[in-house]
Amino acid sequence: MDVLLRPATLKDGVEIAGMSRELIEGGLGWFWTPARVAASIRHRDTMVLVAEAQGMVAGFAVMEFGDETAHLNLLAVRPRFQRRGIARRMIEWLEASCRTAGIQVVYLELRAANRGARQFYQSLGYREIARVPRYYGGRETAIRMARDLFCEVAPDR
Repeated sequence: MDVLLRPATLKDGVEIAGMSRELIEGGLGWFWTPARVAASIRHRDTMVLVAEAQGMVAGFAVMEFGDETAHLNLLAVRPRFQRRGIARRMIEWLEASCRTAGIQVVYLELRAANRGARQFYQSLGYREIARVPRYYGGRETAIRMARDLFCEVAPDR
């Protein structure tokens, strides 16, 4: 399957917001609305990356870049495209951008109950660094993870 990774356009914003609501924010309020996604697409220190397959947005990621660290805000792949390496390719693309910019550490949060996501990030070299009670909607615990991009420890493959 051919997958094209590209920066999101404003035209992608509504679709990305809908995917976030359906695939990430289920059971919570809708935080990543079309307006917020559009603001992220416009923001110079944020990359909204799209994985395009079969003429549609198959997945997306939103990463904020700081001077020394980056934060992965969102990552999702439509169920029909999951387990095909799309999420891994998006993370690798974003991490390569971080390395080029001299960013050493990437942080992210995920729902504590999302074991599949935790295993995925661990396979890429991310380590749990904290638990944050009531992070999601004031009721769900988050796991905060980090990866030192210049560490000699290779991720599991």
